[in-house]
Amino acid sequence: MKKILYSIMLLFTATAVMTSCSTTKNATTASISRGKVTGTWTVNSITYDGIVENAVQSLFDQGPPSVFQGSTWTLTNSGKGIYVLNNGTTQSIFWGLNNNDGNSEFSFKKLNEGDKAKTVESGYKLLVGTADGNNLTLRAPVQYMGNTGYIVFNMAKK
Repeated sequence: MKKILYSIMLLFTATAVMTSCSTTKNATTASISRGKVTGTWTVNSITYDGIVENAVQSLFDQGPPSVFQGSTWTLTNSGKGIYVLNNGTTQSIFWGLNNNDGNSEFSFKKLNEGDKAKTVESGYKLLVGTADGNNLTLRAPVQYMGNTGYIVFNMAKK
């Protein structure tokens, strides 16, 4: 009987030691990879979340959000990019993707002729809603009546 009790205690102790030394596994939200964002995208629609449609008169210092309807964004893996508005306006950008605390953020800096991205201090940050390689949703936060609303860009890969 002593041997059985001793064996059970030994098994219990070994199990307790093994479980206390194992690594903890935390639930994590899948990060969006850069490959899901690179490519050429067309803005198919612009929607508004928490704001009325005409509340924002200028977005990215380019004009009202409506000027981005149908625009084409080309994003290379190196971080260089360009967007072309329907009125022919082109804008060079340098972009990045950050995955923090389960949230993915698309950021970009507008570059003028001769600018280097590291010397441009201002830029824009948008939340990534969807990025599956064929569809991309970017949410631009804007202040509206004391709250944060979003201009939502729904994009499809060309």
